[in-house]
Amino acid sequence: MGIFQSYGLRLQRKRWRIRAVRKRRELKRVANRTGQIRTDDLLLFCTQRNERIRLPYFLEYYRKMGIGHFFFVDNDSDDGSLDYLADQPDVSVWSTKASYKRARFGVDWLNWLQRKYAHGHWALTVDPDEFLVFPFCDTRPLRALTDWLDASSIKSFSAMLLDMYPKGRLDEQPYQSGQNPIDIACWFDSGNYTISRNHRFTNLWIQGGPRSRVFFADEPAKAPALNKVPLVKWDKRYAYVSSTHMLLPRGLNQVYDEWGGEKASGVLLHAKFLDTFSAKAAEELERSQHYAGSVEYKAYAERLKDDPQLWCKWSERYINWRQLEILGLMSKGNWA
Repeated sequence: MGIFQSYGLRLQRKRWRIRAVRKRRELKRVANRTGQIRTDDLLLFCTQRNERIRLPYFLEYYRKMGIGHFFFVDNDSDDGSLDYLADQPDVSVWSTKASYKRARFGVDWLNWLQRKYAHGHWALTVDPDEFLVFPFCDTRPLRALTDWLDASSIKSFSAMLLDMYPKGRLDEQPYQSGQNPIDIACWFDSGNYTISRNHRFTNLWIQGGPRSRVFFADEPAKAPALNKVPLVKWDKRYAYVSSTHMLLPRGLNQVYDEWGGEKASGVLLHAKFLDTFSAKAAEELERSQHYAGSVEYKAYAERLKDDPQLWCKWSERYINWRQLEILGLMSKGNWA
């Protein structure tokens, strides 16, 4: 990378950090329990809107994994989720009625909270429908992974987003609050993924899966990105650039081995496609607060009105993380 490009990226990172400081004015503190955070706590950061039905299991899942404190930004919910979060003893929550789109789809808000509270902590940034799976997660807590990353001087950990879906119509089996959504959405595409390298930010760019196969079959280049770097040993100088797809400094995006080996990685089981999805998609399409004029939600609305199912004869039923490693969707690398 040339000196001018390097300087340009440093300037861009500075702009994102300054922007996050400015955007803090849009956040209203509802419950601030950050005083109880211990120096070695694992932290989770999340933006949400009207996800009350998902929150009980989401919190349970990550508490069992070892998260010590949760940070939420609630974007003008009206389903009771803000009150629910404010009542949780290990949650700090802020609310805002400001534009999700103008906050770079929530990135500015979380960049501010991470700058203020996450310095020196391992920080996991996920959505309410994303569930991290990592090597040995069935027998080891998240702390075991972060301890190994610390010992290996690794500051970031990648996880491919894996879209999960049920067999049959998406609206066939109602989801109940507190239920594991993977009990319903337990199928995924084991292949049909493409991967390329972003030379500016050095991150990998992954597309494919059912959203590409069903919603963007004619224009796969417009399918959503599936590459994420959700777990980072945070420093107040860092900033996410685009969701958790990439961040600066760009060395944090180099979560792969350029010489042909494998680095440890995980998977985010993405339980978006439940019976609640059609109503959620219609709401988000009307709000028009998502990327590229909500082109993704326009594709959802158009396709699901005819046949709301994603399962096909090549679909694979989820078993565990070892299955995902065998399929090449994640790796334990040299972590034994």
